[in-house]
Amino acid sequence: MFRRRLSIALGLLAAVAVAEGLGAAAALRVAERQVERGRVASDIRTGFVELSATKQRLRTWVAQRQQGAGADPAARERLQRDMRATLDRLQVLAAQAVTLDDSPATRGEHLRRQDALGVLRDSVVDLERAVNAAQPLAPGADAQQAWQALSGVFDRSQGRDVRQLIADSLVREAAAVARERAAADATLAWMRGLWLAMAATLAVLAVAAALHFTRALRRPLDLLSDGALRLRQGELQHRIPLEGADEFSAVARSVNAMAAELEQHRVREAAQRQQLEAQVDARTAELREALQALGQADLRRRQLFADVSHELRTPTTAIRGEAEITLRGADRPAEDYKAALRRIVDTARQLALVIDDLLAMARSDIDAMSLVRQPLDLADLVREALLQAGALAAGRGVRLQAGPLPAGGCTVLGDAQRLRQLLLILLDNAVRYSPDGAEVRLHLLPAAPGAPQCCVEVADDGIGIPPHELAQVFDRHFRGEAARRQRPEGSGLGLAIAQALARAHGGQVQLHSNPGQGTTARLLLPAVAAEAPRAARLERSA
Repeated sequence: MFRRRLSIALGLLAAVAVAEGLGAAAALRVAERQVERGRVASDIRTGFVELSATKQRLRTWVAQRQQGAGADPAARERLQRDMRATLDRLQVLAAQAVTLDDSPATRGEHLRRQDALGVLRDSVVDLERAVNAAQPLAPGADAQQAWQALSGVFDRSQGRDVRQLIADSLVREAAAVARERAAADATLAWMRGLWLAMAATLAVLAVAAALHFTRALRRPLDLLSDGALRLRQGELQHRIPLEGADEFSAVARSVNAMAAELEQHRVREAAQRQQLEAQVDARTAELREALQALGQADLRRRQLFADVSHELRTPTTAIRGEAEITLRGADRPAEDYKAALRRIVDTARQLALVIDDLLAMARSDIDAMSLVRQPLDLADLVREALLQAGALAAGRGVRLQAGPLPAGGCTVLGDAQRLRQLLLILLDNAVRYSPDGAEVRLHLLPAAPGAPQCCVEVADDGIGIPPHELAQVFDRHFRGEAARRQRPEGSGLGLAIAQALARAHGGQVQLHSNPGQGTTARLLLPAVAAEAPRAARLERSA
């Protein structure tokens, strides 16, 4: 029922709109024809004005010719050509005016226009003949008589006054222009009134339809909306109270049937859900435990492999570099070979300790390590690390430059092997990320009275680290863009291990860097008195 009423209302509005469009199109067509007739009449009037002006210029040329004032024949021909062209254009416009409006009211006007054009065409022919024959006046000739004779040709044709004929034509065409313009204005005014009337009719019909459908649709829509809201809130026992034969009543019956069916399903699903929830909770707990165990095992495995690859690379590279430097060149004294072998043995011992730590971490906590703490002269550890890093630096053409290393100037409590490992990591990073021929500088800053910390500073002129990456360089496996370009094979574990070793000794590693200008790594360790007890003790540190 609502569909039929809506179709009727929309059809009525569409019919009114179509009628308005057709009326406007017809009125616009009439106005266009009236404007076109006015334009043709205006063009005809303009043609008469041009013809009169050209004729006057030709009269002036004849006067110059008779007086021998140097009249140009080319100007005469141009004026005659203009007059003929103007007459041809007027003839075309006159025919167009007949085509546009051949009503009985305008036929007399068309006949008078054609008559005037015929007289003017004969006058132009006579003028051309007389003008072409015009010659300068002979001495003693009567100029006034000659001028009067020529004026008769200019002003009269077929016994009619040409000047009056042109004046009457101008008046007639001006009246035609005014008439057509007034008719076009009247048509436009009528069309404007039609549009306003149609618009008002459409507005009234639209308002009436809106009011009717608003009143008719408010109650069923409110009931349907309220029913949908209550069903969405879970009130499946609610029923929409709509009775009737219209579309909304049919929708209400369908919704009520759906609600009844959903209520039945809810009762059955509630019991099934309770059973499933109990089973899912049990299985979820089992899966959660299994996933946690699997995740921890996988994390241990990945961290172990990463630590193995990183921790074994540096000592083995140092051993190989030491051996290559020793074997390179001529024979050396036995003492030199012994010193090289001692350094190789020390590095191999460090490698064995690293392997033991890695195995221990694989068996238990991967981040736990054993530290044998004792008072150590940090200068001695720096010298040993410089000797081990010398092979790495020589292989890359990098110079190691160390500042003063005063003995006993800085005593720390720590594990000698771990601290050498830490220093070697910092030197290894500085060497690997420096260009060939560069210099790596190491300085030992003893503890001051106001700052009870020893500082080892390693500076290079390498690729540097952007500011936004400095906060992440101590994360496992993090590598900056420049580092990946410089060393694609790196693992991103060196600085993470170095920071872990430093914190295990109560210190920290700090980095200061500018991209392209190098990096300065500072190892800060708490200083202790040189006479502190040297008894070793085993501690566990995360």
